[in-house]
Amino acid sequence: MRVAVVAGPDPGHAFPAIALCLRFLEAGDEPILFTGARWLEPARAAGIRAERLKGLAPRPVDDDHDAGARIHARAAHISTELLPDLQELNPDLVVSDILTAGGGLAAERMGIPWVELSPHPLYSASKGLPPIGSGLAPGTGVRGRLRDMMMRAATGRSIKLGLRQRSDARETIGLPRRDPGPAARLIGTIPALEVERPDWPDEAHVVGPLLWEPTESVLEPPPGADPVVMVAPSTAFTGAEGMFEMTVSGLAGAGVRMVASLLDGAPDAELPPWVRAGLGRQDEMLSHASVIVCGGGHGMLAKALSAGVPAVVVPGGGDQWELANRAARQGSATIVRPVTADALREAVLRVLADDSFAQAARHAARTASDVADPVQVCRAVL
Repeated sequence: MRVAVVAGPDPGHAFPAIALCLRFLEAGDEPILFTGARWLEPARAAGIRAERLKGLAPRPVDDDHDAGARIHARAAHISTELLPDLQELNPDLVVSDILTAGGGLAAERMGIPWVELSPHPLYSASKGLPPIGSGLAPGTGVRGRLRDMMMRAATGRSIKLGLRQRSDARETIGLPRRDPGPAARLIGTIPALEVERPDWPDEAHVVGPLLWEPTESVLEPPPGADPVVMVAPSTAFTGAEGMFEMTVSGLAGAGVRMVASLLDGAPDAELPPWVRAGLGRQDEMLSHASVIVCGGGHGMLAKALSAGVPAVVVPGGGDQWELANRAARQGSATIVRPVTADALREAVLRVLADDSFAQAARHAARTASDVADPVQVCRAVL
């Protein structure tokens, strides 16, 4: 089958889309990736046909103070920009990233099926969970259930507003107000980061993390026998700042070696001899690491747990607080917030000393095989 895969340029969304394209290629299908310009050449080098996704540039009419209006109005605009390219391509199916809904709208305008790609756990509201983003476990007892019900009522107003904004955006491009939604949803997470809910959608399938390395370079840790701490600052614009520098400061003299994954390459400042930093394959770094310090973005956290490596999480905004708390409840992570160099040092040394964190991470890794095949899910749609 010929599949158009649509995703924005943020690494947390572009990388899973590239990984999915590679899965299609391995299965003998024909994927075409539409994404931001930064990842076109790396994707092509991996053997994927890749085209620039038009319509990503901010517009004067976009309301940056209203996330819902911006997302849905931008999706309608992207669908119009993408439509001619899709019509020329004539795919059998479109897979559209959850934050790049324009791909799904364009598919609907063409009358072809589409599948939503969520490169993280299922974040749809549930009658059995507190609102996503709170970081809370489901309430127990009368008070706990009442707490969740009141929180859902408060966030429900925002959800309804978003649905109205989506309907308004659909009307501007000639689609009915009622959104039929995707034919299927690919939930690209490790099962250990998912939570049970009484209303799991029939069309949603956990397919495991979709992981891709943007480089073939290998960054070896410094020589020695001390445990290796990997550091991976968040690539999201909502991530905590200064994590790399603060971790270096906090772990000085702690009897560890450090290797840091920096997407934009090595820092300009001279590093101490027990630190290596730069662009390198994260899976290789994780093979040496006893613990990782990261921001709690889904891609890095899922990659670490898939490798059985426990985490010290410094969550920023977005969904990082939710994910950090899920990993902490699972036992494979501890959270540092607010962050200081001393707090980071204490957390890293505690995870290194307490084997229960590593045991929980290894348990999480064992859940990674209990997932659906995303290619087969897409084929079933057709």
